[in-house]
Amino acid sequence: MKILITGANGMLAKEVREKFSEGNEIILTDVAELDITNEKGVYDFITKLKPEYIINCAAFTAVDKAEECYELADKINGDGPTNLAKAAKSVGAKLVHISTDYVFGGDLDISKDYKEEDSKTPVTVYGKTKLHGEQGIENNMDEYYIFRTAWLYGIGGNNFVKTMTKLGSTRDEINVVSDQHGSPTYAKDLTEIIYQAIEKKIPYGVYNATNEGYTTWYDFTKEILDMQNIKCKVKPVTTEEYIEMMKITQAKRPFNSQMSKQKLAEQGIIVPEWKDGLRRYLEEERTINEK
Repeated sequence: MKILITGANGMLAKEVREKFSEGNEIILTDVAELDITNEKGVYDFITKLKPEYIINCAAFTAVDKAEECYELADKINGDGPTNLAKAAKSVGAKLVHISTDYVFGGDLDISKDYKEEDSKTPVTVYGKTKLHGEQGIENNMDEYYIFRTAWLYGIGGNNFVKTMTKLGSTRDEINVVSDQHGSPTYAKDLTEIIYQAIEKKIPYGVYNATNEGYTTWYDFTKEILDMQNIKCKVKPVTTEEYIEMMKITQAKRPFNSQMSKQKLAEQGIIVPEWKDGLRRYLEEERTINEK
């Protein structure tokens, strides 16, 4: 297959490239090669290339910065996927797009998890622009996969696991938010979901795609340190306490990012548990650092 991967310099795109490289023709683009916010540029590029699949990993993911950059975030997260959808349909290509739990309100009772069809009431610029992107795809083509993920980390660049590892290794005590609930998701496992969806040709549509199981940032941090035998006291704090303590202004974080994977399971796609994903990630990081 001929597969176009956008946002090629990002963490997820690198995993996607590695997973799909065998037996496929991979075309990698970042903003220098393809600005997805330019509708004509996207149309011209894709109609000339004629890929069978487009996997869109390009996104504006800085949640706090998005509050000050609505127009730019909306161009990348909203107009960009819409442009890709229109161009993809014109050449009969299938589109794979990565979305987020932020399209939901994040205030669902933590005894429940979000289903794909639940009401979309984003409260942040990031969430609103990502929802715009979803709607742009849905309104312009039929052959697409939208995978909503959350708490994503992986090899390369900074991520929560690396940050907590560094802090835990250099401090006696760290404060971590304990009232936000979700599923830490290893980029390699999200990539495997994408791969299986394409290989199995599961029905097109929207799917929640995180590692299995739920936790909090506090318990996630404890697991990160325990798996590496790092001795550091982890103190649970509320979101409100953390903001006051750090003297920061930030976009509202969802208290509930828990998303059901039942729809994936019904298609025979197995999603690893989040602790298993974390263990494999740490092993891979260790192997890389030892080289």
